[in-house]
This record gives sequence, C-alpha cells and structure tokens, in this order.
Amino acid sequence: MTDVIVVGGGPAGMMVAGELALADVEVTVVERRSTADLVGSRAGGFHARTIEILDSRGIADRFLAEGQITQTARFGSTTLDISDFPTRHPYGLALWQNRIEPILRNWIEALGVQVERGRDVTGVVQDAEGVDAESADGRTMRAKYLVGADGGRSVVRKAAGIDFPGWDATRSNLIAEVEVTQDPPSGMRQDETGVHGLHPMPGGRMYRVVTTERQIGGSEEPTLADLSSALTSVFGTDFGIHSPTWISRFTDATRQAAAYRSGRILLAGDAAHIHYPAGGQGIGLAIQDAVNLGWKLAQAVKDISPPALLDTYHAERHPAGARALQLSMAQTVLQRADPRTAALSDAIDDILMTPAARTRLAARIHGLDIAYDLGGGHPLIGRRMPDLDLDSEAGPTRVYQLLHEAQPLLINFATPQRIDISPWADRVRMVDAAFAGAWDVPALGEVPSPTAVLIRPDGHVAWVENGADEPLADALTRWFGPATAPSPDSV
Repeated sequence: MTDVIVVGGGPAGMMVAGELALADVEVTVVERRSTADLVGSRAGGFHARTIEILDSRGIADRFLAEGQITQTARFGSTTLDISDFPTRHPYGLALWQNRIEPILRNWIEALGVQVERGRDVTGVVQDAEGVDAESADGRTMRAKYLVGADGGRSVVRKAAGIDFPGWDATRSNLIAEVEVTQDPPSGMRQDETGVHGLHPMPGGRMYRVVTTERQIGGSEEPTLADLSSALTSVFGTDFGIHSPTWISRFTDATRQAAAYRSGRILLAGDAAHIHYPAGGQGIGLAIQDAVNLGWKLAQAVKDISPPALLDTYHAERHPAGARALQLSMAQTVLQRADPRTAALSDAIDDILMTPAARTRLAARIHGLDIAYDLGGGHPLIGRRMPDLDLDSEAGPTRVYQLLHEAQPLLINFATPQRIDISPWADRVRMVDAAFAGAWDVPALGEVPSPTAVLIRPDGHVAWVENGADEPLADALTRWFGPATAPSPDSV
C-alpha cells in the first residue's frame, strides 16, 4: 500500500504529487493517457499568484523561460495592468498547457514521483483504513488517501458520492488546431453569439481556432464538419480548414463540488470546479488547490496532525473557488456584442478607469487578494506572505527562497534567538532576519510591520506576533501538530 494515489496527471495532479514528494510522502500518479504528450494547446498560462507559488518552489524560472510575460488580466474589453503591484511578478505569463505539463513532469520526476500511464481508473472504494482504486484492466491499487484530479467528469468525485451543483451551459465553443487553404482575418471577432478567431501557430501551417457555436453542442466529440459549420455561420467561409490535430468543445457550464473531501478522498482542480475559461483562472485555481492540500495531506499521512486538518482544505479553498467561478460567469456575460451588453461593457470600462476599482479587480483575477479565515488580529493573517528581500545570518535571501522545500517557516525580525520553538524544530524552520522596507500588500496597501511571522508551506501567514488572536504555541500546534517536548512557558 502506498501513501497517496493521485488520479490524474494534469497540472493539478502533478502539483499535488510534487508537494507530497517534497514532504517525503510516497505518492503514485495514475493517468489514463498512455503517453505524456498532450494533444492540443488547451489552457493558456498563469496569473501572478500562480507564478509566485512556482517561485516559492524554485521552479518559476523554468516557466518564465518558455512563455511570454504580459498583462493577462482582462475584464470585458479592459486590460487590467498590474505592473505597479507590490509583487516580484507583476504580470501574467502566456504559456500553453502542452508546454506547461512537460516542465511540471520533469520537476516531479526529479523528486522521485512514480507516474503510471495508460491506467484508466473506473472506481474508488474507501474504508476506515484506506482507499482502493480500481482500473479498467482489472487491477486494484490501495493507498491511505486518494486525490481525484481527474477533470470535470471526475470518476473519483462520482464514486465518492460528492454532489456537483451549479449552472448548466448556455453556450458552447469549439477549439481546434487545423490547417487552412485561405488566409483568415487577424484578431478576434465578437458578435451577439460570442467570440471567434483564428490565430497562426509557430511554423505558419497550423491555426489555432476558437469559435462560439450558434446552438449549444451536444456531449459527443465534435467533428471537422461541426467546426466548418460554426466558422461559416460567422465568417461566411470555413477558410478551407483541414487536417485537424485536435478539436474539442467546452461550455460555460459552471459547477463546484459540494465538498472537497469525503473521508480519505479529496478533490483538486477541475474535479472540484469547472467554469468557462474567460479570465484564464483555471490552472491557477488548480495549482492553488494543490499547494493548499499537499502539506496538509502529508501531515495527515505521517500522523503529524490529526485528519481533521484536512477539513481546512475545503474551508479555505471552496470559498476561493466560488469567488473565481462568480468572476468567470460575470466575464462570460460580457462576451457578446449585442447593444445591451455593449452598454454594460462601456459602463464597466469607465468604472475600471478608477485606480481603486482596477486594483481590486485585478488583484482578484490574479489571486493576490486571497485571505483565508485563519483568525484576526493583523491584516497579514490568512494572506500570502510578501516575497521580501531579507538580510539573514547566512546572507541575503528572499522569503520565497526559504520556502523551496515546502517547510513551515517562522521568521523573527527582532532580536535574534529570542523565540524558542524547539518543541517544533523537527517540523518548522526558524530564521532570524532583518527587513527595513514597507510591508505592502496587493489590494490592501501598507500594513504594520510584524516582529515575527509564521508562514505555512503554501505561503500563507498563519500567525503574526503582537497581532494574532492566539499564542504562537497554539498556532504551531493548530497547523503543524503537537509539541514533541514540553512547550516553553512563553513564546
């Protein structure tokens, strides 16, 4: 029996596996695709918070080297520039999923993660001690826990009996990569149905096509004839499309799992939530799910924390996912060009010209304003820790460099060696450091400078000295398990 089975080898599944491997948890990824090749481009990049997370694992540069830095946040027809935001990465990254996955795959393979391909999981059954994953070939695997990262039609979610409430589709789109015999017009076209466009791919022979269908498509796989009909209804021609490498259909159906956990089964990524891709938040949500879940699951597996810690995964990520889904639905409404929608879009564009509105909405799209409810006392608690440039005993460093191993971190900014966390020293890293600048937080502004902060492996602040509602010893126990020795009288 392995520690954890992750069903699904996409970005969510690979990120969960990487987080578990960093915590020395035995994890196996099972993926129904027989090869690592991903047909089609699919999702198109990252927002700022996702890049920050990858930076905190020491791998952001691998993606930045492959993609194109750009201001990716859009709402309606307005691009929301975040180049003045207080983050080391005040931008988005344009990078297709078929280039994202190989980078993640190389990372988890270097961490020793086992990936079993060509294994189609058809059912899961759990008991008090573990979970069995049944495959189409008749084989069964067993683990202490199982993570379903197997997409919007998740077998794992259905087998676990988790409801998937939400809203049915009101429109559908076709996306494809094809060759053409006629040069199509450049740019995107928007009409009363939705958005349409053909964009040349590197090499000049293939075009990436996105078009909105006049009627909602069925559940069957779309054909070249479907794509031809959809393009002709918009442009009067299909531009002689032929030789498709990939055709797919997506809709604006919006659904969210009623629970992200059922006993020893947990959900991440599209298995937990589906939405229209307007706003480009899909992969970012998946990565954020993974880093929130990974360290908690590792501690449950290793009996460092009680299984109840896993309930905080749903408590934190379900509201964050719900906000993203609401934003996606709002974006969808603005992708029509009828007069009423145009009037709404113009009014929103005017509002977004104001700095406060731009800052608030851009921070939300980029995931920079997420604040988990971890208690009060200081505005940093529950928010992502800024990536400060620090002076430490070992020399200059950054906060995110200190998080590369996904280990809890306590940074003391006052008199060195004044805080004793020896009862948790086997789990929590302690660093004495100095920082002289302002503590500036996206969408919040400058906050009071703490004298010490406790940072979870996912980069969110769990405790702030002279600000938190609970003593440090309580916060350490709450998040990282009980002391291994008597706790100091005062910490």
